[in-house]
Parts: sequence; C-alpha cells; structure tokens
Amino acid sequence: MAQHEVTQKREMWSGRSVFIMAAIGSAVGLGNIWRFPYVAYENGGGAFLIPYLIALLTAGIPLLFVDYALGHKFRGSPPLAFRRFARGSEFLGWWQVFVCFVIGVYYAVIVAWAACYTYFSITEQWGDDPEAFFLEEFLHIDSAASFGLDFVPGVTWPLLLVWVAVLGVLALGVQRGIGNANRIFVPLLVLLFGALVIRALFLDGAVEGLNAFFTPNWDALTDTGVWIAAYAQIFFSLSVAFGIMLTYSSYLKKKTNLTGSGLVVGFSNSSFEVLAGIGVFSALGFMAQAQGVQVGEVVAGGIGLAFIAFPAIVSQMPGGPIFGVLFFASLVFAGFTSMISIIQVTVSAFEDKTGLGKVPAVLIIGGASAVVSLLLFPTTTGLNTLDVVDRFANQFGIVGVAFAAIVVIAWVLRRLPELRDHLNSVSSFKVGLVWQLFVGVITPIVLGYMLISEIRDRVQEGYGGLPDSLVVTFGWGVQGAVIALAIAMSFVPWRRDVDLTYSIDDDPSPSVSVPAPPGDTHTDGTSKPGGAL
Repeated sequence: MAQHEVTQKREMWSGRSVFIMAAIGSAVGLGNIWRFPYVAYENGGGAFLIPYLIALLTAGIPLLFVDYALGHKFRGSPPLAFRRFARGSEFLGWWQVFVCFVIGVYYAVIVAWAACYTYFSITEQWGDDPEAFFLEEFLHIDSAASFGLDFVPGVTWPLLLVWVAVLGVLALGVQRGIGNANRIFVPLLVLLFGALVIRALFLDGAVEGLNAFFTPNWDALTDTGVWIAAYAQIFFSLSVAFGIMLTYSSYLKKKTNLTGSGLVVGFSNSSFEVLAGIGVFSALGFMAQAQGVQVGEVVAGGIGLAFIAFPAIVSQMPGGPIFGVLFFASLVFAGFTSMISIIQVTVSAFEDKTGLGKVPAVLIIGGASAVVSLLLFPTTTGLNTLDVVDRFANQFGIVGVAFAAIVVIAWVLRRLPELRDHLNSVSSFKVGLVWQLFVGVITPIVLGYMLISEIRDRVQEGYGGLPDSLVVTFGWGVQGAVIALAIAMSFVPWRRDVDLTYSIDDDPSPSVSVPAPPGDTHTDGTSKPGGAL
C-alpha cells in the first residue's frame, strides 16, 4: 500500500485554529487552577515567576516542539510514531499510553466531584463545615481502611455520566467530537473564569491576597527546590512528553506552522495559570480578612483548595452561590477538555495497532478505562487510592517516560537534528542549536534530578502516612505494571496494512493547508524567516 494511502485514512483537524484550541483545552486543566497558585506562593511568590518563565522557555516549549515534530512527521499515536521514528523505541510510546490510561481513570473522578459541587453551590449544601461535608457526607471516607469496594452512590452516578459524555465526544471523532467540544468549552471556560476573577478582585481583602501572591521573596531564587518546582509545574501543566500533544499533532495537515502553534499554546497555558493565581488569591485574601487571620493561614492547594477552602469562601461572601457555580463549572470545563485528550491517546494507540474503527475503539478501550475508574474510585477508600495513584503517575510516570524519551531521542539515537529540520521546514519560528541544547542537556538534567529525588524520598519516607500496602499496590505496583505492559505491547504485531516506515517528509501526496496568519508565509506558501531558538 502506498504511503500516502495510509495517511489519508487518518483523521485531520479542519484547520490550525481547531488544533490550537484543542491543545489549549488539554493543557489548561485542573492543575492550572488549583496547583499553580499554591506552588507559586510556596516558592517565592512573585519571584517564582522568574524561574517559571525560564522553565517555560528552556523546557516546556522546547519539549512541546519535540512532541509536535514526532506526531506530525510520523503521523501516528505515540506507539506508531515512535515505531516509525526508530524500531526499538516503540515501548516509549506504549509507556506514554499507559501513563495516560492511569491518569484518565482517576481524573474523571475529580471532574465528577466538580460537577456535583457546581450543583451544591446553588444552595451551599456543605453548610457550616465544608471539610466534614466533603470527607464524610459526600465521599463517606473510611479512614480506617486502606482499600475497599464500598461504593458511594452520590459519586458513582455522576462519575458514570462523566464517562458517558467523554466517550460520546470521542466517538464523534477528532474534528466533529474533540474539535467541536473544545471550540465550545474552551471559550466558555475563559468566560466563566474571567467573570470569577473580576468578581474576586472586588472582594474585601483581595488586595491583601494579591500582595501575598505577588510579593517576591528574592532569597527563594537561590533555593534549588524552587527551580525544580518551576520545571515540575511546567512539565505537569503543559501536557508535554506523555503522548497528548504528540497524538494531537498527528491530526494536523502536512503544511502547518508547528512552532508558531506551540508558542501560542505555551503562552496561553501560562497566562491562564497567572490568571488563576490572581482569582484564587483574591478570594483567599477575602477569606483571611473575614476570619481575621493572615493569608498564609488559609492558603491551600489541590483538592483541599477546591473542595474545602473555596466552599468556605462561598459561604462567607455576598452572592456566594453565583461565585461557587462559576468556580466549579470552570473546574468541570477545564477537567473535561483535558480528560478527552488523555483518553484519546489510549484510543488512538489501539486504533493504530489493531485496526479497530473509531467507535469500536472508543467503546472497548474507553469503556475499559471507565470500568476501572468506576471500580476503584467512587468508594469509601477512593480518596486515598486516588491520592497515591496521582502522586506516582505524575512523579514517576510522566517524569520517568519524559526522561527516558529525551535520552533516547537526543543521546541514544541522536535524532534531534532531524526533528529540528522538520520543524523548520513547515514553521515560521525557526529552531536551532539553542533548542537542541535545551532539549538534549537542560531538560534531561532537570528530569533526572526530579526522578532520583522522588525515588529516594518515597523509599525513605513512604507517602503521606498512608498504609504501605496501598502505596506498594497503587503506587509502585501500578507504575511497574505500566512499564511491563509497555514492553509487552511493543512485541504485539501491527495490523498488516499499516506502513511502519512512513514519514510525512516522504509523502508525495498534495496537502491542502489553512492559510497561516499574516507574516507567517510568503505568497507561494513557503515559510518566512522567523526567530531562531
């Protein structure tokens, strides 16, 4: 079968703007809203923005370019793209796929919680004690058990509805499903969260909150941990190096401005994080003033910020129910657009490997994800299980596969120049030796340090005082299983009609491209010289 016949079967975005919207939808997720503000505050406040910006420019965007180049040039899901890139590297793609599988099964639960709290906000159903409501009345947490299967109906049914919605969008396909969903939900997210930020800025105490958030602690810049925190935030929030951006870029047309798109996505994601910090700390400043304490005494991150601190803020402020609906609806939209990108990685991989059609692949692979999610997390022990799985998936799964992939690409195979040339052949912003230095030297050093430090800490300290059986099973055990499955899947034969040597650079078939913004190309369609990185 001719190479161009193989690639014509692959779905495509209708245009670059749809891809950018989908990529932003994936990058802007729950971590932007509840993780970045807390991380910034804990690591130097306003001073943190310096290492954060440096991390974005030296690791986040350069890695984004790597994903775009691999997905676009080799036209496949992570396993297929890596297999076409180098035969022995297919397991890296499957590693990324199974990391996404693990993240997807618990990410859906948090989206379901946020959906429930959107409704709870209308009547402030959590009452006078948001913490007790969340842990006892809503989740029915059994603190004495390490793992169990006592289901909580109030979580199970919303979780099922989330999965139905996600699989419904994926079954419609890349353009009609994912593309159209992001064209609706991403602008809606920006609108809702923008309204929330504006309201928060006019709260009493907002100025004190913003002062706490932005006041720089310059001494923090001499702390290695602050710089590692900045790089970690960029890795986790941009959706890089674990298959999502690689998969999304594989649906782009042949002539697409890859680096220009990456710059838009990278800076949009970071802008939203700063906006989230402004909104969150304005609200925390109000809460601190209402309680007569310092802002530092009410600061929280993660689940505690979203489902305990913010309900408390809603209960104390004028027009609280509206504020609560805006906040939790924003979490739902941010989480939903990220989740469809996560599940699409697994669906696309098995489509490519087995030849399954879109709908069967969604029903089988997406359905399996839903079953695992519904079995493990809407239970009385689900919160502890989620906590362990999330920590290990991020710190070992994402960091581990990113480190391995970069080492293989840059040092074992020495193929960064090839990816550089592909990026430059279609893009307005050119990359060069500096980009190769960022990807091949700085990024693996930072990732290696993060990985070694986390392994040492978890071996010595366990995790969060949770039972060893839970940490071993759902932490170390799950990550070990991910690697074992990745290696096993790389030995499974590919469907007969897939071209395992394909590269878009060798495709003679014509390609219709969406016009780039003014200044990006000459009238003949060739790239104008841009910046060099």
